[in-house]
Amino acid sequence: MNKTNKTGLVTSLAILILTIITQGIPAQEKKGKVADVDGNEYNTVLVGKQEWILENLKVTRLNDGTAIPNITDMTEWVRTNSPSYCFYDNNISNKEEFGGLYNWYAVNTGKLCPEGWRVPTDNDWETLINYLGGNEMAAKKLGKMGFFVAPGGYRYGYYWGEGIFYEKGINGYWWTSTKATDTHIWSRTINYKNTRIYRSYFSGNNGFYVKCIKCND
Repeated sequence: MNKTNKTGLVTSLAILILTIITQGIPAQEKKGKVADVDGNEYNTVLVGKQEWILENLKVTRLNDGTAIPNITDMTEWVRTNSPSYCFYDNNISNKEEFGGLYNWYAVNTGKLCPEGWRVPTDNDWETLINYLGGNEMAAKKLGKMGFFVAPGGYRYGYYWGEGIFYEKGINGYWWTSTKATDTHIWSRTINYKNTRIYRSYFSGNNGFYVKCIKCND
């Protein structure tokens, strides 16, 4: 091979490597499935050293079999201090596409995810986002993986209001397991265009979706 051909080959390889890095191909490795205590099955994905459940959680019981109350009443939702869940608009037809909306008290039991899995911490989300290249790049890559479904909105959870549902089709909200203050919890939000992942904190009575990450051995 002459020098010109070698130079061309090196250049082509460099372009290929750069394309893989910038496009994140492959950024993930499919691992299999896991089921929750209700028998709902989820796909899992390995991103870096983290294994995540792709879909939003939709379980109605803790992993010890304890039922989680399904609160449909608007006022009761914002004033409860016990683990609770609902589906968007209190309509079970939203279960399969979006999953369940959970308050912080359900997350804080430590028993919401299947055995061997847990709700990710704020640092877990940061690790995932940084591995994929930052908030904007991660949003695009995770969207292509199927990590973010159509944005399912949230349920309002502040004491002075009512538990009304908002922003379906506009934004999606996910809890972390990390407190920002005594009453507020870190979360992640993504808009319908999957253009950026936002970090914010909200009152624990809001109803957000939940992802699960595999516990470290």
